[in-house]
Amino acid sequence: MLPSILTHLQRLVAFDTRNPPRAIGTDGIFDYLRAQLPGFAFDLRDHGAGAVSLLAVRGSPSRVFNVHIDTVPDAPGWSADPFALGVDDQRATGLGACDIKGAAACLLAAAQASTGAAALLFSSDEEANDPRCIRAFLGSDHGFAQAIVAEPTGCKVVLAHRGIASVQMRFVGNAGHASGVNALADNALHQAVRWGARALDCVANEAHREFDGLSGLRFNIGRIEGGIKANVIAPSADVRFGFRPLPSHDVDELHARFHDCAHAPPASYTEVFRGPALPAGTPAQASARHGQARALADDLGLPIGAAVDFWTEAALFSAAGLTTLVYGSGDIAQAHAADEWVALEQLRAAATTYRRLLEIEQ
Repeated sequence: MLPSILTHLQRLVAFDTRNPPRAIGTDGIFDYLRAQLPGFAFDLRDHGAGAVSLLAVRGSPSRVFNVHIDTVPDAPGWSADPFALGVDDQRATGLGACDIKGAAACLLAAAQASTGAAALLFSSDEEANDPRCIRAFLGSDHGFAQAIVAEPTGCKVVLAHRGIASVQMRFVGNAGHASGVNALADNALHQAVRWGARALDCVANEAHREFDGLSGLRFNIGRIEGGIKANVIAPSADVRFGFRPLPSHDVDELHARFHDCAHAPPASYTEVFRGPALPAGTPAQASARHGQARALADDLGLPIGAAVDFWTEAALFSAAGLTTLVYGSGDIAQAHAADEWVALEQLRAAATTYRRLLEIEQ
């Protein structure tokens, strides 16, 4: 199937689906996808802001395959046109070839080479951190019990990954001359720095926690800004931070603990984004769903790989109650990089597996 895969991948890479700028429409790449799937029924939906979904269904499958067709912007340092697929005897290079138009090409080739029932959900907003497509699909009467989400996993099933949370905080102080007796207490930046020290201690205390080979809590203070100049007490300070919990973490409890790391309540604490871990749910639900996903992988004869630290929309399917696996071609180390590439052997392996799974649905 490799010639067919590479033909599809060449066409898919040529479509500019960079996200941002969130300018993807219902034509272009979606016209191509529909043209390659004769015998399928289509549900094409525009969710706004470049979020377009296409559900292609043949027969009455119980399992849905999901793959996003948007990419990140091309990074500096490309040695050739990122929209022109380059192929040698080992790899295919192009924007999105690894993450994850390669898997989309494999699914197209597998669907064309099989006759079994199939459901393919293509979405265009995964890189926007605003999952309109998947949330709309999961809010519909879709009828599927299982989901396989294509992300770069080296053609091994991933059963678990971290969640993701982003927060914006604000501290408020009292402006004044830095020589004042109250400068230490009144400075909003001092409040932010003290909060940061306690938050880091909080994270260190989670080092013992484990789930499916993952350990500890990932945490990052991404930005602290505020103040006016060195001799003026900072009247305000804004902090942006994020953390990546294990499926066994209680995210609401973590938010409460980070909020309470401040010596005095912050002026605001706003959760900007939350993506659940995989498997999703309470710690008890996550454990049960993990077992169900492992059983499904075993039933399908799929090799199981290690849990990963990066987040995928598979967690949203899991949170909605679908037994969910992550499986796709490529290595995450090549994703989002200049001269992004995927190994040809990975494409062959993924397409062969997808075809076999589609034929099971006869």
